[in-house]
Amino acid sequence: MPDTLANRAAAAPLTIRMHAEDNVAIVANDGGLPPGSALPGGPVLRERVPQGHKVALVDLPAGAAVLRYGVPIGYAVQDIPAGSWVHERLLQMPAARGLDDLPMATRGAAPLPPLEGFTFEGYRNPDGSVGTRNLLAITQTVQCVAGVTAFAVQRIQAELLPQYPNVDGVVALEHGYGCGVAIDAPDAAIPIRTLRHISQNPNFGGEVMVVSLGCEKLQPERLFPSEGIPIQDRRGTGSAGPLAVPPVPGGEPRSGAGGVVCLQDEAHVGFMSMVDSILRQAEVHLKRLNARRRETVPASELVVGVQCGGSDAFSGVTANPAVGFCTDLLVRAGASVMFSETTEVRDGIAQLTARAATPEVAQALVREMAWYDDYLKRGGVDRSANTTPGNKKGGLSNIVEKAMGSIVKSGSAPIANVLSPGEKLRAKGLTYAATPASDFICGTLQLAAGMNLHVFTTGRGTPYGLAAVPVIKVATRSDLARRWHDLMDINAGTIADGQASIEDVGWALFRFMLDVASGRQKTWAERWKLHNQLVLFNPAPVT
Repeated sequence: MPDTLANRAAAAPLTIRMHAEDNVAIVANDGGLPPGSALPGGPVLRERVPQGHKVALVDLPAGAAVLRYGVPIGYAVQDIPAGSWVHERLLQMPAARGLDDLPMATRGAAPLPPLEGFTFEGYRNPDGSVGTRNLLAITQTVQCVAGVTAFAVQRIQAELLPQYPNVDGVVALEHGYGCGVAIDAPDAAIPIRTLRHISQNPNFGGEVMVVSLGCEKLQPERLFPSEGIPIQDRRGTGSAGPLAVPPVPGGEPRSGAGGVVCLQDEAHVGFMSMVDSILRQAEVHLKRLNARRRETVPASELVVGVQCGGSDAFSGVTANPAVGFCTDLLVRAGASVMFSETTEVRDGIAQLTARAATPEVAQALVREMAWYDDYLKRGGVDRSANTTPGNKKGGLSNIVEKAMGSIVKSGSAPIANVLSPGEKLRAKGLTYAATPASDFICGTLQLAAGMNLHVFTTGRGTPYGLAAVPVIKVATRSDLARRWHDLMDINAGTIADGQASIEDVGWALFRFMLDVASGRQKTWAERWKLHNQLVLFNPAPVT
């Protein structure tokens, strides 16, 4: 039978209930279900219910708690008869959980059993980190230089890269920060350390190259205050200037490890003079990067960031649980995994603090949630603004429901570490990296923390990508995986279809990660060269 929308709608009704106490279930059928559909073991639909949306399994009187994942995701604003479509307009969102009297490191789960024998082919760096790609990164101190750098990157790709076949590409670290900001404000430390740490991402091989305008507030000396980098002289040879060279931890500085090209330097006469200077400095780094070779390393060298975007009601049913299972595999293998998105986990804070490995980690989680609560208050918004029109179209009624599905990406391991925005990861295990929920800001901050591989789940679909690391896209629904067959890498919709288990998809994702990290596979985002501009989280005022 041809796979048409009509045939899919005519299939036997299928609903998914997440917890025995739930009084709603989501419709799993592609295209949704029409009125009159008899749910298995449940009521008859009183109206059409779209795919991913909730249906009342019992009569819900006004004021009754609507339960999904076994928790109240809202309260009925009117009587809702069994078989009705339960959408956001029928729900009053619960108040946010307070940050007092939380369970602090109470779960006390035993460590997960080790997982040994898994490896990938990576690039070892002088600082001990491991890259999954071999890229030349060009850091920019200010948006003003972006156009010149982009022009230079085109020439580097066309003229230089063919001479250095072991280099995977060149990445311009473009952003909108650097000038017109209160550079000395306390919160300015966040975007500055973010850009500094991105420049040191493992996929860049320890090479630091900077393009500066010259008059901006974010001077190279401020960006790299302790390490520093050599300033290119008038001949463009990368000789040492006022800035020192980034040191290797535990060792001596590496001579010539970096360089700054300043466009306002008087030696530059005309546009092409600037571009030629960038190319000369780039070649210094390309020669060193080209000497790098992949070697077999344990899976414990993976630093994985997990994130979701364009979420729907299936995110917490298929893709995110599969990622959570894979997260546990990675932790068992000794790897580092970061989950994030503060506004998308805020309503599950009690779950997080209970899972903290120590009371200190639990308190750090509370600290990050409190900071973000205050940040939203200062901006005159609240957590209800998080759920997007697309989220709601995909069946997510509010941020409480979204939070319950988001947290499961973190698996079941104890939360061992907490990072504030822009900080660098320095520990193994499961880490909560505090970031806003915006896809691009979250990805930028996870890059700064040091991730060398990214996993991104989506139900509505998004062409999101990052130039600095491979991004593995996981579809929550088979319909999305079919339509976006050349954008989605893993189809977790097979879980809802009954064709695979959460464990099956989790293991498939784990093995795919090792292949991608080794360069044996490319993600669709890599093949199409899809990537988004970096967005530096800047809570400091603009001047």
